Amino acid sequence: MPPAQPIPTAASPAKQLAAFIARFDPPVQLLIRQALAALRKTYPTAVRLVYDNFNALAIGFCASPKASDCLVSVAAYARGVNLYFYHGARLPDPKRRLEGAGRQGRFVRFEGPATAREPAVRALLRAAARYARTPLPKTGVGPLVIRSVSPRRRPRTARRAAG
Repeated sequence: MPPAQPIPTAASPAKQLAAFIARFDPPVQLLIRQALAALRKTYPTAVRLVYDNFNALAIGFCASPKASDCLVSVAAYARGVNLYFYHGARLPDPKRRLEGAGRQGRFVRFEGPATAREPAVRALLRAAARYARTPLPKTGVGPLVIRSVSPRRRPRTARRAAG
């Protein structure tokens, strides 16, 4: 794999996001795209906030351009993808799909489109919208906003992360 090229800041947000995703191994790239498509279908009016952080690429689906209004995000790591529920600790989870022990957030490992179609995960996605402090807009298409790009980041490929 060729070395990662710098992302031109004049590039559109969609092109920047595509470049961030391209840094991952192909199977993880596919999972990221599938997770984004599933959440876009679930929350079409959500603002998508992108953070290319040191630890992970995170794309939050938010009720407004404020990170505090995020419902769920796609968190991509070299070895996989999670759906991270910002207020997962307070969501009803009778099927025990949420993992993690944080005081606020919980996650579901995203294994593919079937994960997003599971009744328990769909119920969590609906609950995240219901419990949101700020409601999602009723109409429109939420924009894609690049919020943060870390100059340093962990390897995005499993081969480089292991070494």
